[in-house]
Amino acid sequence: MNFLSAENLSKRLGDRVLFTQLNLGIAKGEKKALVAKNGTGKTTLLKILAGKETSDTGQVVTRRGIRIGYLAQDPVFDSSKGILENLLAGEAPAIQAVRVYEECLQAHNHDPNNLKHIEALSEAGMKLDQYNAWDIETKLHQLLERFKLDPSILNTATLSGGQKKRLALVQLMVDEPDLMILDEPTNHLDIEMCEWLEEWLSQSHRTVILVTHDRYFLEGVCDTILEMEDGQLYSYSGNYSYFLEMKAARELQQQSEIDKAKNQYRKELEWIRRMPKARTTKSKARIDAFQGIEEKALTQKNDSRLELGMKMTRLGNKILSLDHVSLTLGEKKLIHDFSYTFRKGERTGIIGPNGIGKSTFLNLIQGILTPDEGVIETGETLVFGYYHQSGIQLQEDKRVIDVITDIAEYIELSDGSKLGAQQLLNKFLFTRDMPFSPVSRLSGGERRRLFLLTLIIRNPNFLILDEPTNDLDLSTIQVLEDFLEKFPGNLIIVSHDRYFMDRLTDNLLVFEGKGKITPFTGTYSDWRILKDSPPEIEKIIIKPAPNNSETNSPSVNKLSYKEKMELKEIEEILMPQLEENINKLENLLSEGHEDYLMIQKWADELEINKTKHAEIETRWLELSEKS
Repeated sequence: MNFLSAENLSKRLGDRVLFTQLNLGIAKGEKKALVAKNGTGKTTLLKILAGKETSDTGQVVTRRGIRIGYLAQDPVFDSSKGILENLLAGEAPAIQAVRVYEECLQAHNHDPNNLKHIEALSEAGMKLDQYNAWDIETKLHQLLERFKLDPSILNTATLSGGQKKRLALVQLMVDEPDLMILDEPTNHLDIEMCEWLEEWLSQSHRTVILVTHDRYFLEGVCDTILEMEDGQLYSYSGNYSYFLEMKAARELQQQSEIDKAKNQYRKELEWIRRMPKARTTKSKARIDAFQGIEEKALTQKNDSRLELGMKMTRLGNKILSLDHVSLTLGEKKLIHDFSYTFRKGERTGIIGPNGIGKSTFLNLIQGILTPDEGVIETGETLVFGYYHQSGIQLQEDKRVIDVITDIAEYIELSDGSKLGAQQLLNKFLFTRDMPFSPVSRLSGGERRRLFLLTLIIRNPNFLILDEPTNDLDLSTIQVLEDFLEKFPGNLIIVSHDRYFMDRLTDNLLVFEGKGKITPFTGTYSDWRILKDSPPEIEKIIIKPAPNNSETNSPSVNKLSYKEKMELKEIEEILMPQLEENINKLENLLSEGHEDYLMIQKWADELEINKTKHAEIETRWLELSEKS
């Protein structure tokens, strides 16, 4: 059943053509993602599909009776109303039925013997039955709790941009429209919210078209990827992994065609130059064809891979250490008795729910905030570069390149060469005339990209990035990842983008609430697998190593009762369970699978299980020697 069809859509902004003659459709149960660079019209296209904006040409046709829900990047609410009032002001049939019932109930309570009021209340109750809306307020409160929103807030004007985005998401989920059009739904969500939303949207009866930069989200939710490039739309039936394979094949074919056109162009150009003045019909046709060959031959393909070795300020042996640090803001304890020493070159991810104190921790280690207790020591050569969510204030009439050159004319690279401001801007996809355009012409994502560059050109040796991927397109994120992979200094990342975290960090600080912060060695995916493991395995894996001084003492030559029980648990439960997991995963890998990411997931799980097995086996040997 087709829900929506768009035919021959074109859109121009001033003298800029966003797209021309686009065609797409979405049927019941389909989940499509729109992928494109910033500034190419993704949000504009979603608005046109949702009926919030009109196209210059073409039309959008929706099936009769289909309800469309649209999640904007920057939702707007009635600031005079509270959270619950705004949610109950929606246009969904279930919400309308609740409002009518409340009105009828008030009228009935005011005049309980009025037959008209009794009949109206009965009809309103039947509507609640029809839409299964009796528990709508319970559902609302559950979703508000899930997305960390306080239902008692009476003025939405006090909400942050992230809170408004989450509130709009809750409103959409309560409305349950037939077709959901979502613009960056994972922005301002923590990792747990992203994973929960991914599972909710993946349910087969939901129909979705979305824009997101979260690659794990794309992989887990979407069955079709729509790529918008150079004003055209390419459709790939499959998940994000399949899209990457097919996109690479398409680009390879395009490059092959360009190379062939270049060869032909040289031959035709030579003929054009020595062609006699008398032009026959045949020669004129050849000249016309030459123009098409020339256009193809001179096509430039942009390679967004970034090789940029920075010459940063030297890091000393002492980087950053926290000794028994505690901090309480208001009545909320955010950090309690935390000690940690950052090693040179360490790449640390910080995870935990929104509002738990992650951004506060970043301010604390930079000296922006002072701890209530404990000491924070920083190395003398430490130079922080802090990318925060609020961004920076820029003069709207200032040229983009001047924003950079006001800080430095160039950046010095590790090989001794220098990279000028314009070259640096080009490497971060500020191409053509963009470096010389005023800041006012930049999109939200482009402004964030410029903010990143103002940090990089200062040559920091300790980068702190708080949600750096918000509002960035996939191409820009990949450029940023390429740069950060080569960055030789220390790195701290707070991000809900799980792929970004997995690629760039090798250890975590896990914020668990009530001031507790737990270090973890490994990637986010490693931590997630361990978290999902049976508690008895996790308990063994994270058991601290035995103290050497205790091992040499006579008192440990015999097993205690607790150690005997531990040895029995290892022999009878844990070792057999891990061996069974290893055998199962090895069999799956030997059988193969068409989905590369699934194979990679099995391989990762196999490696984790083998590591657990080796650690438990070591513990078994220690206990066996003592028995």
